[in-house]
Amino acid sequence: MAVRVSGLVEHPLELSHADLAALPGQVADVSTLAPGREGAAVRFTSVLEAASAQAGVEFLTLEADGGFAASIPLAAVADQALLLYALEGEPLPKEKGGPVRFLIPDPAACGTAEVDTCANVKFLNSIHLGAELGRDVRPSTLRAHEALHEAEREAQRKEGGA
Repeated sequence: MAVRVSGLVEHPLELSHADLAALPGQVADVSTLAPGREGAAVRFTSVLEAASAQAGVEFLTLEADGGFAASIPLAAVADQALLLYALEGEPLPKEKGGPVRFLIPDPAACGTAEVDTCANVKFLNSIHLGAELGRDVRPSTLRAHEALHEAEREAQRKEGGA
């Protein structure tokens, strides 16, 4: 599994577990930045540097397995976002949102309504950097948000019983 980085970049990337581990900006223990979380991550700014993000990038569109997508302003998250990719030296397990999870340790600190807890995208498979807002299927109501998470829990129960 690799995370694709595309859009307004000089160097489109396909980042494997090993590639993520080799980037600068490693965070060996994410609990130091996001209490209650565990695992190893790389700072998102390292991904931006490796891809050589071009001028004019305003938004990230984060796509996940299963069709989920969130589009958020880059400036609001660039300095705190992480790609969580490992737990105890192994790829992040699916039950933790792996193999790669986009993580914003404190979404409220971003100071914008576009960045909420649903911008912490599990099962991340691509990041598109663009000048305009991209595809975004995050729930817009509390009821829809709760239904999304209930569907995730049900899918996990089914996988665990299979």
